Formats: sequence, structure tokens, C-alpha cells
Amino acid sequence: MIENPLSSLSQAVDRKHSRIMVSVRGVVQGVGFRPFIYRLAMQMGFKGWVKNGPEGVLIEVEGSPDQLDQFLQKIVTEKPGGCLIQELTSESRPPVHYERFEIRSSTGASPVTVPILPDLATCSLCLEEIFDKTNRRYLYPFTGCTDCGPRFSM
Repeated sequence: MIENPLSSLSQAVDRKHSRIMVSVRGVVQGVGFRPFIYRLAMQMGFKGWVKNGPEGVLIEVEGSPDQLDQFLQKIVTEKPGGCLIQELTSESRPPVHYERFEIRSSTGASPVTVPILPDLATCSLCLEEIFDKTNRRYLYPFTGCTDCGPRFSM
């Protein structure tokens, strides 16, 4: 179930600069989700952080409420392949004026409940690398990326 993540933004303290805490649950670990969030945040000029948690991915980001609305929409519409968002919630918080956006270390204080994708077939981009004689991974049998390759067996 994806709740309306935009509803909490109407209560933002500052209409020019707001902070939201976003929780994303589902198949969001091991699929390149944190790097996707990092690239999206950098592209939109946000400050804050993203990290894996025991129940999914946590994001704290600052920007204008309109930009934050767009950010939440893009998470759902532009998510990486292999990613399945089951729940996305956001909560407004007062700005703390972060200096940059960063990927933080994962937390593991409580039991992990995040689903793990089964092993996936090698994608077309990785196959190109494997059979490209000029590539350093030519015929390397363990080539894989966040869109393909082993998950559960690792």
C-alpha cells in the first residue's frame, strides 16, 4: 500500500525551505535504490541523507515543498528496475539545514524485515560487457549489476 506521501507537506513550517522524513518499504535493498535516491537528490539540489534500515530505506531531505512533492513523485515513477515499493510515507519536520546530501551507513539495531529479490538473469548491458573483447570483464562469469545477477544466493 502506497499512502499519499504528499499530504504531510501541506503542513510544512517554512514554505521556502522544508524537511521531510521519508520511509520506503518493499523490495528496496540490493536493487540500487540508495544510489538512485542520491542521484535524484543531487539532480534536484537537495541536502540530507539516505540509508538502509531494518524495514526498508529511510530518506531525510530538505528543499522547497513544491520540489519535495516532485521528488516523492519521481521516487515512485522513476525507481530502479527490480524495485518494488509497497509503502511510501513522508512526514514534515523543521529544517536543520544540512550541508550536503549523503548515503549514510546502514542501521541494524532491530531484526531485518526487508524482502530480498530472488536471483535474476543477467541483463543485456552486462551481457554486452561479458562478450566485449575490449572490456576488462570479457568472459568474466560473475558480471552483474543492480538490475540483474544474484541476490538471494549471495
